[in-house]
Amino acid sequence: MHTIVSGLPRAFFARWFLFAACCVGGFAARAADPVSPLVPTIETEAAATVKAFNTADAAALGGMFLETGELVDEQGNVFTGRPEITALFQRFFGRFPQAKLEMAVTSVRPIGDAIAVEEGERRITAGTDGESAQVRYIAVRSRQGDRWPIASYREFTDEPLPTAGEMLRPLAWLVGDWVDEGPAGRTAMSFRWSDDGNYLLGDYLITADGVESKSTQRIGWDAAGGTYRSWTFDSDGGFTVGEWNAVEDGWEVVSDATLPDGTVGSATMKIVPENDDRFLVRSTGRIVGGNPEPDFELTITRRPPAQGATR
Repeated sequence: MHTIVSGLPRAFFARWFLFAACCVGGFAARAADPVSPLVPTIETEAAATVKAFNTADAAALGGMFLETGELVDEQGNVFTGRPEITALFQRFFGRFPQAKLEMAVTSVRPIGDAIAVEEGERRITAGTDGESAQVRYIAVRSRQGDRWPIASYREFTDEPLPTAGEMLRPLAWLVGDWVDEGPAGRTAMSFRWSDDGNYLLGDYLITADGVESKSTQRIGWDAAGGTYRSWTFDSDGGFTVGEWNAVEDGWEVVSDATLPDGTVGSATMKIVPENDDRFLVRSTGRIVGGNPEPDFELTITRRPPAQGATR
């Protein structure tokens, strides 16, 4: 399937929410790892978060997140998008108007030029009786100009760290059947969980100019790299490796492909969700064998269950 050449994407999807495993103890006992030059910048962002929290400024706290950001609390409750996160803080301050926050950034690990993984601890004192709750957290920050808003924030108790499958839960929206039909051809795809629950498996059937080609894809969590990766294998012998990063209005996947004849290619895909059943894919910067290829855009929609199918 020479989809980088033909104008249909080889790999469509990206959700990031990059969480890293950590074991930290002793609140505020350690400073962040000084090796990373990002430490002062991230500590400034964290200080702004503390200031907004301690003044019960829910709107400012929501503004610390990307528009498509995510907050996962220690019970595993997921709050997605800036409006939902802002509303969460509004409800919290409605119940605990005197709550105060302390944060200690214990490490900052850059991933490329646009992503930073921040690890630390936070303590919230909710009332005048001094009762407090302390958890470990991981914040994934995405560079947006001079700012580093939060793409994903997740809290952990001292229970076992998340499994590879749990790290993939933000990508669970992929499960199901999808289709794109346009003048360039038809792309049908289906995603499901692997039997062990640690990967998402995708099957593609692409029809262009009356010719069908198939691909399979495996998406997993790279614990060493702190990112999601995918591996796509085509029926003609080609393959693609992809890595995802967060952007303000969706996701970005950078792919490197090898065609059956040894020609190499690369592309950048922008995924912009519109709702639970529809998203846009824009491919830019496509290079095959050193030669530029045209950009393209697709609209992907969820395919409804077959009539009479059981749920």
